[in-house]
Amino acid sequence: MSEFWDELRRSTQARIGLGRAGDALPTGRVLEFRAAHAAARDAVHTPLAVDEFAARVARVGLGTPTRVRSRAADRSEYLRRPDLGRLPETGAGQGFSELSATGADIGFVLADGLSPRALHDHGVAMLAALKEELGQEFRLAPPVIATQARVALGDHIGRALGVTTVLMLIGERPGLSVADSLGIYLTHRPQPGRADADRNCVSNIHPPEGLGYAAAAKVAAGLIVGARRLGRSGVELKDTSDRAALPGDGAPVLDVG
Repeated sequence: MSEFWDELRRSTQARIGLGRAGDALPTGRVLEFRAAHAAARDAVHTPLAVDEFAARVARVGLGTPTRVRSRAADRSEYLRRPDLGRLPETGAGQGFSELSATGADIGFVLADGLSPRALHDHGVAMLAALKEELGQEFRLAPPVIATQARVALGDHIGRALGVTTVLMLIGERPGLSVADSLGIYLTHRPQPGRADADRNCVSNIHPPEGLGYAAAAKVAAGLIVGARRLGRSGVELKDTSDRAALPGDGAPVLDVG
């Protein structure tokens, strides 16, 4: 029976076939669970090393990143007050005062979100893949690093940059199987007040187990093309990048209706 579960575990990170030791789980499985729980907590609470991360982002070649933060004063307030994580920090000399219209098509926000670890581990490589995928067709704005950030903070940043579409690369909520998953939230014509229904998400980016950087970039590129054609992003915009191309067609068809 153990061979059956061992084979299935090769295709999933879920906890399956854990077994029993009397009325409880085997000690090894309990310890694995506790280790995963500790990793998830660490992913949430360990702050992003912004200076080191910004230096790596700059080497991607999109320009020196601007640093901004939300209105949440610290991690504790960020977790207790999601609303503050959606609003830009105010006051003279704050990072938002450095943002101005770029004339670019696409803006990039690299946000710590609920897993700064995910952004640290995957954000730079994901940004480089997006640059490779999008750079020949679109004008790309210099990146923005946002801390204590929720997804809606990208709407304020995108409007300040004057971009048509903003892509927010953000650490996703850690689970007990994956603590370093990155997501890309796409908003066409970003502005404060956009709802979640106005966005598209490319989720579960954490190679080698999750979605790879090049594959995620291709999905994002298809959604951008579809959003520009449709005039909006969100629930009406569908990703069809995994569908087979039609006979005689060199690329997947994007369903925008």
